[in-house]
Amino acid sequence: MRAVVYTETGPSSVLHLVDRPVPEPGPGEVRVRLVRAGVNPTDWKFRTAASLGFDEVAPGQDGSGVVDAVGEGVEGLAVGDRVWLILAQYGRPYGTAVELTVQPAELVVPLPDGAGFDLGASLGVPAVTAHRALTSMQFGPRRLGPGALEGRTVLVAGGAGAVGNAAIQLATWSGARVVTTVSSDEKAALATAAGADHVVNYRTGDAAREILAIAPDGVDLAVEVAPAQNNALDLAVVRNHGTVAIYADNGGETFDIEIRPTFSRNLSYQFLLLYTLDRALVRAAAEDIGSAVAAGALRVGEDAGVPLHHFALEDTAAAHDAVQAGVVGKVLIDVG
Repeated sequence: MRAVVYTETGPSSVLHLVDRPVPEPGPGEVRVRLVRAGVNPTDWKFRTAASLGFDEVAPGQDGSGVVDAVGEGVEGLAVGDRVWLILAQYGRPYGTAVELTVQPAELVVPLPDGAGFDLGASLGVPAVTAHRALTSMQFGPRRLGPGALEGRTVLVAGGAGAVGNAAIQLATWSGARVVTTVSSDEKAALATAAGADHVVNYRTGDAAREILAIAPDGVDLAVEVAPAQNNALDLAVVRNHGTVAIYADNGGETFDIEIRPTFSRNLSYQFLLLYTLDRALVRAAAEDIGSAVAAGALRVGEDAGVPLHHFALEDTAAAHDAVQAGVVGKVLIDVG
């Protein structure tokens, strides 16, 4: 099979196309023939990390394809099933930049009828992260679905990003009023296409004033990608007993918390990282995401606020470079 691998960390030039033996699934595992692989910022960050972890790594946490073989003891999955993957490369040397990948059955999820492989490869990291953020608020629901967030106001920082887009779509499907912040008119159009009720350009106005004009009592939850830059805004607009769910460190690795204004409003900060997330939360997210996809409430493409950018498998390095450069939309690798 063809695979894109690296044997040392560094720039995208360490990636190269090779031929490798077809892997065999063991007990509790399935083999998936990849059609699409999704590329996330974590892929290039892992590639540039200090430690490789394995003799050889094929990157990629997300992907979609067809079950090709089933190991002993696997239930609920069969050869020919269309599926999407979660955390394909976490703790394993081979992810989704390969033609065939062997994965634990619990992280291989059926792809609903009518959902394309582009969508399947776009779910994993962004959608599961968004689900956890949306289910982390004080006194809030632990599952998503129609009505689950009825009466809630959710602020999504960076509504044109992959996680931001998924958060907008899942929150809207669950009945929330969604406010999002963006940095340009182009991104505002994408956030609106995703379903945001209100879009605030933080570069052209007073974001706190505009958000509080929409939600005078404050928002229930802020889904935060850049706490170092946005904590002051979050503190100004999140209501008493609200939650700030932080899933990334864009714009800075540390931030200060003003103790008295924060505890006087009974705020919660929920930090979340998909890789170490309790597997029960991952399974719950996968189930709810599947329901949203089946309902047509979670989509990709320009009309859903997620422009798609396709690369061939042999051009995986260029795909990584595009993500690292901050391309707007979802980068996909056409594997099969």
